[in-house]
Amino acid sequence: MNFSLTRAFFAQKVRILVALIAAGGVLAACSSSSNSGNPNNYSSSTPTGHVLLVGTLNGVHGQYSTIQAAVDAAKPGDWILVAPGDYHETDDLTHPPTDAQASLGEIGGVLVTTPDIHIIGMDRNTTIVDGTKPGSPACSSNPNDQELGALGSNGKPLGRNGILVYKANDVWVENLTVCNYLAGQGNGNEIWWDGGSGTGKIGMTGYWGSYLNATSTYYGPINEDATYGIFANSAAGPASWDNIYASNFNDSGTYVGACQQVCDITISNAWMEYNALGYSGTNSGGAIVIKNSQFDNNQDGFDTNTQIGGDPPPPQNGDCPNNQISPITHTHSCWVFMDNNVHDNNNPNAPEAPGYASAGPLGTGMTVSGGRNDTVMDNTFSNNGAWGVLFIPFPDSDKPFKGVTCSNSGGTEISGFGCVYEPEGDALLNNTFSHNGFFGNPSNGDFGQLTLAANLPQNCYSGNTAPDGYTPSNLEQVQSKCGPIATATSTDSNLLNQLLCDTKILPCPAGAHYPPATQVVMHPLPTNLPTMPNPCKGVPANAFCPGGKPA
Repeated sequence: MNFSLTRAFFAQKVRILVALIAAGGVLAACSSSSNSGNPNNYSSSTPTGHVLLVGTLNGVHGQYSTIQAAVDAAKPGDWILVAPGDYHETDDLTHPPTDAQASLGEIGGVLVTTPDIHIIGMDRNTTIVDGTKPGSPACSSNPNDQELGALGSNGKPLGRNGILVYKANDVWVENLTVCNYLAGQGNGNEIWWDGGSGTGKIGMTGYWGSYLNATSTYYGPINEDATYGIFANSAAGPASWDNIYASNFNDSGTYVGACQQVCDITISNAWMEYNALGYSGTNSGGAIVIKNSQFDNNQDGFDTNTQIGGDPPPPQNGDCPNNQISPITHTHSCWVFMDNNVHDNNNPNAPEAPGYASAGPLGTGMTVSGGRNDTVMDNTFSNNGAWGVLFIPFPDSDKPFKGVTCSNSGGTEISGFGCVYEPEGDALLNNTFSHNGFFGNPSNGDFGQLTLAANLPQNCYSGNTAPDGYTPSNLEQVQSKCGPIATATSTDSNLLNQLLCDTKILPCPAGAHYPPATQVVMHPLPTNLPTMPNPCKGVPANAFCPGGKPA
């Protein structure tokens, strides 16, 4: 999530909202197709373009010693193969950005502005793009080895991004690891496809990633942490991320945002763990399919939301573009979370960011916050101590993006509070829940819904196996169909009070218990992450790939 509101300010606004609910006020609302991308479609046609080689592979020396040098030499259609090694890439240090460039995300250890190129590591786990200082051990956790970036006009480090694809269409990044690129003033993203952060416009089309690791080994002051692992914003599809892993981020392991209803991305075989949020998606809609993936040991496993200011424009809307019907859901919902395993998201010691990300409800598998027309189907949610899934409002007091108002983006304006976005038209279908809610607080269980505004399309719940219950207790019986207008709100006081307690926004009710944070723990990369079976497949003939296989 792109969060700027502090917890204290957020708490002040929530107190106003709680008072309204306690007074009995009822709020009146203001008036996919599956992704077409193929992460390996380049291998099905005759390869073209030149091959640029970086590093040394089994005694074969490439033309370049740095990835950036190869990127600078590449033309559209070219391929860059990177031998195993620890690459301390520093384009952002040798060409310091202006404050304006940094604010738009135009800053990277490797900066890619050429469209239609492929960057492929020869081994996922040993081809490393490393944000620590040159000469440091690979992905060192030593504070003295960290590099915080060039200084901005205020004399403070701007932070760093690892591989930054900036407004360049159809760029592929595959089969490598990126680590320890830290935040500074709004950066800290390891692999980023950026169409222009904060512009409210789509600035690039088409992006592809597979067999990628993103992590950080270092945790320090808040402006020195790593923020996001694998990240895309202001970018339209077709797009695909497959076989990706991310851990130890103070916001989210993976993120798709600000892509309106043209996101058109499939995320598959992802593994997100040990983050504040496993996945985050602000104002991202249309065709998004997240499938066959695992979210575990995060504070909150998966979170999608609407915001009025951050990563514009709102709302987060999973409706298919152009009134189409999804071949997956057979409805107008093209945003689909399916066949995933979401478990054990009870981690109070994940890295923590300021603002909303740190308020992701601990012990929750999935949170849909002010999202609409999203479908959650055929997943397994287990061992999440608070809730398996929550559908809740998102109150936002941030400054609206230019041209955006609460009413024209589907929110409810509350004086003194801001804009409240409701979860509406969402579907929870045929999921299997097991051993959720074991923290044992009132309303903890398999799933829950909280709505504060009436006269909006209701969410629907059907076919779920939920032995540990849900809130309200008749939710699946009275809201089995999507689409009808809900004439009443769903403001269960236990759920509201426990949610505010869990997120540390307000004091907890007597007897409430959620695991306290003790000390942030940074976890090593797993050793069994599969590398690309043949990184030479589909690549034009070159010295790293005699006979079409690695040397």
